[in-house]
Amino acid sequence: MASGIGTAPYDLRFGAGRVCLDLLATAHPEERLCSVAVLHAWITGSGLVPPGTVLARADASWLTAFRELRTHVDQLVRATLAAEPAPYDLPLARVNAAALAAPPAPRALRGRDGTLVRGLDGPPECAALLGAIARDAVELLTDPAARAGLRQCAGDNCALVYLDSSRGRRRRWCSSEVCGNRERVARHRRRTAVSRA
Repeated sequence: MASGIGTAPYDLRFGAGRVCLDLLATAHPEERLCSVAVLHAWITGSGLVPPGTVLARADASWLTAFRELRTHVDQLVRATLAAEPAPYDLPLARVNAAALAAPPAPRALRGRDGTLVRGLDGPPECAALLGAIARDAVELLTDPAARAGLRQCAGDNCALVYLDSSRGRRRRWCSSEVCGNRERVARHRRRTAVSRA
């Protein structure tokens, strides 16, 4: 990764249920979008582009643009979770403006084995990728059924937001493997401590 400071692709999380919420996860517990290489890994891992897509035009300005959109989407999501009318005109205007850009155009291509695989019509521009994320946020926040599934993780010190699509809408954690496991370990330690006393 660039400049010796980086995040391995496995440090990026993609389990929030929507690409706009996965972008929010790149700020917790610390800044994850710390280099263009990590941004590239996130863009590919999120499914915005097919694996192997070359993002030759990506530079530091892309990092800034993705972080700014993340801030605006986060403000809108937090206001929605708080269920309080909040003055979020600027974030709303910025997300709506980003949503105007057409997302990258998909294209069906013949793979090496002859099957069809997804490709893009051309190299994706930053605005097109941001447009796809902004459109996802607009769709999420304006759909009452989807919006009702927004949850903040119940894990200690976890601020991640996810879309609860579980049966009965009883999901409590952003990740059962991360926060859920921490909770189970803490619960076991409490029971063990009580039984020893």
